Amino acid sequence: MFLRRDFERGQMARDMTLFVDTDGTAYHYHASEENQTLHVSELTDDYLDFTGRYTRVLPGEANEAPAVFKRGDKYYMIASGCTGWDPNPARSAVADHPFGPWEPLGNPCRGTEEQVNTTFHSQSTYVLPVAGKEDVFIYMGDRWRPENAIDGRYVWLPILFEEGKPVLEWQEEWRLK
Repeated sequence: MFLRRDFERGQMARDMTLFVDTDGTAYHYHASEENQTLHVSELTDDYLDFTGRYTRVLPGEANEAPAVFKRGDKYYMIASGCTGWDPNPARSAVADHPFGPWEPLGNPCRGTEEQVNTTFHSQSTYVLPVAGKEDVFIYMGDRWRPENAIDGRYVWLPILFEEGKPVLEWQEEWRLK
């Protein structure tokens, strides 16, 4: 319904990220359709416009805050549910192409029930590939404080992999390996 409603005017683009693939192609990932479905839109070579190629990802699953990265020949996404300022369990997915299809992998968080259910009181914002290190990535999450928004903070954690799935575990201190 939302796709048809907004088709002529263009789709809404909320909580978003940009991802540039190893071949230089850039993609705009954004929550759309009243936050019910993620869209992936290919950008032009100069990254200033859309090519017209796009797809709908995980329709009807209410994802936002997509953080996309590539490991080997697979594309991974860590995202959040839509609960406003309230933290919620993270979600993850994998695909063979930036357009998908995307296969849900579940919550990547490991820890106490509270940590798992709140993504360590954060929401995904970006996954940083570590320059000069193969297959080393850092999860970056926003930690919102609605009662004092200027005091928002970030959570940075190394992304581990178990059986081809990204895993986040709370660590008070850590160093890159």
